[in-house]
Amino acid sequence: MSRKYLSLLVIGLLIGVGGAHLVTRRAESQVQVPSGLRAQRDTWTPLMDVLKKDRPRATDDQLARVAKYPIEALWNGVQNLGYTQNFANHFRLTQPGTKLVGRALTMRYLPLRPDIDAATKQIAKEGDWDFQYNVRAGEDANKGDVIVVELGGAVDRATFLGDVTGIGMKQRGVRGVVVDGGIRDLNEFLVMKDFPIYYVNAHASAMADQVGVEWNAPIRVGHVSVLPGDVVVGDEEGVLFFPPQIVEDVLKSAAMTVNTENFKREMMRSGKYRSRDIYPKLSPELEKLYQEWVKTHPVGN
Repeated sequence: MSRKYLSLLVIGLLIGVGGAHLVTRRAESQVQVPSGLRAQRDTWTPLMDVLKKDRPRATDDQLARVAKYPIEALWNGVQNLGYTQNFANHFRLTQPGTKLVGRALTMRYLPLRPDIDAATKQIAKEGDWDFQYNVRAGEDANKGDVIVVELGGAVDRATFLGDVTGIGMKQRGVRGVVVDGGIRDLNEFLVMKDFPIYYVNAHASAMADQVGVEWNAPIRVGHVSVLPGDVVVGDEEGVLFFPPQIVEDVLKSAAMTVNTENFKREMMRSGKYRSRDIYPKLSPELEKLYQEWVKTHPVGN
């Protein structure tokens, strides 16, 4: 046996042993799925299992306070806390002038294929819910929810909701919907003044080419990661998503931002100072004046 052949044989044996070891480790890393796990109401994910302990539910009082602030002031506070990819602005809006604030109920869709379709229907049967997520939302959504849907921007034959299922969601107390994809029955939604919908585009087709695969699990909306329970804020500029555990810090930052900008507006309108002395940073003289102004205009949230 030549030395070259022997070397190749040894290498082959080593690769085989290594491969077998990897297979063994992979097998050892799997655990038996508890009975009923796949049929629990929210889709279980390791990520949310790790994060849930640090994610309290945003209260109705907190949401009411969030609604008082402009989205720019809130966004400033969110960014200052390190969340820099949390604003999406590629949507159309059914109700300009209506502010949307609530808790994210997330849904993820995938392009339809027979095996996925069969599996989603089996899981729905086990969990006793409708496999059509727009129908299920009219039964399982909660008051204060904002439904946020990952559809990958699909529109044709990818319309998440029409007016009938929309009414069902509204009856459950859903505050609005954010769809990274299509909707239908646009004219009917345009007259629902207290039910704003953010959407990529409208289409006359019904949902046919996409199927819901994860309910209240992490999703992607444009370039933004959205987690179930995130605080959702929307206006004409776009939609902001941020975790509930930072709400109080965001509110404090927003209050300070609004207070400072109110002072800057007042100084600008007075005509007594140069623009550069007011914006973006107050001059030393105006900073002293601001500290006096705050005494009669306290920061609050």
